[in-house]
Amino acid sequence: MVRRLQARDQSAMTMFYDRYSAALYGVIFRIVKAEDEAEDVLQEALVKIWNAFATYDPGKGRLFTWVLNICRNLSIDRIRSRQHRVSSRTQGLDDSLTAQRQAAPTVFRPEHIGLQEITQKLIPEQRQIIDLLYFEGFTQSEVAEELNIPLGTVKTRARTAIKVLSKLIR
Repeated sequence: MVRRLQARDQSAMTMFYDRYSAALYGVIFRIVKAEDEAEDVLQEALVKIWNAFATYDPGKGRLFTWVLNICRNLSIDRIRSRQHRVSSRTQGLDDSLTAQRQAAPTVFRPEHIGLQEITQKLIPEQRQIIDLLYFEGFTQSEVAEELNIPLGTVKTRARTAIKVLSKLIR
């Protein structure tokens, strides 16, 4: 599939969409917390993936990891954007309470792709930081503030956790 995508085969992109879109949507939704925004970000991510596929290097990492990072980064960009901040401030009280009560869709389940099992092998301090950074969309500064620990500690734990995870995934 990777070779076909690099050759810009549209049927391979359809296959890619069928295989990965539900998991990617789940990750995006967990970060942006709004269905319509998650759909927009997914569409934007798929276009970006299609246009940038020539830059994907299988030797540097798995395809899913590469596309997950693209989706995660676009999601974080979206929630940091001025438009998102303004619209979330002007949201009616009833709408915001309803959104808070809605459960995340069950489409994305980390255990289906083994992420949850792998992160369980980290020590609790590292796992907590990885969860906040990669699944909740926090920045390193926000994690430091949330956990009331120095930013340098967050960076060190994240770097160490990523090294451990990379060894576990291979």
